[in-house]
Amino acid sequence: MAIFKLHNASISFGDKEVLTEVSFSLETEEILGIFGRNGSGKSSLLKMIFGTLQKGSISNSINDIFFNPSENISKKQIAYLPQDSYLPKNIKVRDLIPIYSSEEQKQDKVFYDPYIASYTSKKVGELSLGQVRYLEVILLANLDHPFLMLDEPFSMIEPIYKTQIKKTLTELKTRKGIIITDHYYKDVFEISTQNLLLKDGKNYPITSENELRKHGYLSKKSI
Repeated sequence: MAIFKLHNASISFGDKEVLTEVSFSLETEEILGIFGRNGSGKSSLLKMIFGTLQKGSISNSINDIFFNPSENISKKQIAYLPQDSYLPKNIKVRDLIPIYSSEEQKQDKVFYDPYIASYTSKKVGELSLGQVRYLEVILLANLDHPFLMLDEPFSMIEPIYKTQIKKTLTELKTRKGIIITDHYYKDVFEISTQNLLLKDGKNYPITSENELRKHGYLSKKSI
């Protein structure tokens, strides 16, 4: 079991403090859902953890061993699915798969996935949003990193791929720790083991939809 800890993440843009000493911990076999309104710092937080946003202050540790976020890619500790697609649009899916793994068994797992096999001869740019998002999730899930972060994996995709992504993440939880940010809170609640809300720069533990209403993330009339 591995334990990731975020210590006192803070960031400002101009005069606005977006995050103020945000802290949490996550173990493998857990899924953490992070909620927050647009501009609350969800995406910025994930980028800070991953090391692509080198602004503000942050301290990360895994099993109490601290590491600089800029070292994350080389250390292969945390995989990251950004909000916008990161795959090159002009490459065919079948040519993309070997880039992510040199092991034949892992390549076959992606290549023969029932929701990918039918379009391996197509270019990424020819796929639907749901097909691309599912492919991205499966490629990252296949990596050996003990932790995985996903920024809005359910946004704007077809229900069939949303269902398959939730199924994949639930299975993946047996060996990884996962962080999800998404406005589709019901989908997150279905698979998460803990949740928090970012509001006014701070993080609040969330255990129910009613608590999201209490903090003003959901309207009192939302169902």
